[in-house]
Amino acid sequence: MKDIERFINGFRVFQNDYFGSDSTHFESLKKRQNPSTMFIGCSDSRVDPAILTNSSPGDLFMVRNVANLVPPYQMDDKLHGVSAALEFAVCHLEIEHIIILGHSSCGGIKALMDGTCGCKGGGFISHWMSIAQPAKDKILAELPDKDPTLQRRAAEQAAILLSLENLHTFPFITDRIRQGKLSLHGWYFDIEQGELMAYQPHAGAFEYVTEKADR
Repeated sequence: MKDIERFINGFRVFQNDYFGSDSTHFESLKKRQNPSTMFIGCSDSRVDPAILTNSSPGDLFMVRNVANLVPPYQMDDKLHGVSAALEFAVCHLEIEHIIILGHSSCGGIKALMDGTCGCKGGGFISHWMSIAQPAKDKILAELPDKDPTLQRRAAEQAAILLSLENLHTFPFITDRIRQGKLSLHGWYFDIEQGELMAYQPHAGAFEYVTEKADR
């Protein structure tokens, strides 16, 4: 119960900051949201897009799932949470950027590479992580004899690129890109170094876009 009480106390701080007599931040957000950017991030407790980018309520439209994956476009009678969020963000909110935010030490990618997805009586994780199987196959083919840690890091970044490719399978996304109204980005948070990398298409690689913090 200590954690729950801590969360409630944390909400009181938020309430005072954003709904107190001196705050007007939520006046424009009470009836509608108008974010310019959508983040698709990992469920990992260490990787919160709002905290990492120092954003405020209303700045980001977010989806978080295991290993920050985007499935390919598919119209059927199954339930598609990520696809529904993409449709809402692009077609209704008319966002201008979609950022796939991956990170180092990703548990989902580690399980995929180690072949340990899922648990007894489960199966949801292994089915979900099958989205990233092409990324695993690519890395094992290109780096067959490398250290598993290096392979996992490469797979984490390859999975980001795979999700970017999958975004291009959505007609409403490609339409907006073609109109010059939507841009796609691949980011990688290096937890060990506390640095951010971004995929640079001209270089065909992820490159650091921030300097190391002073220590």
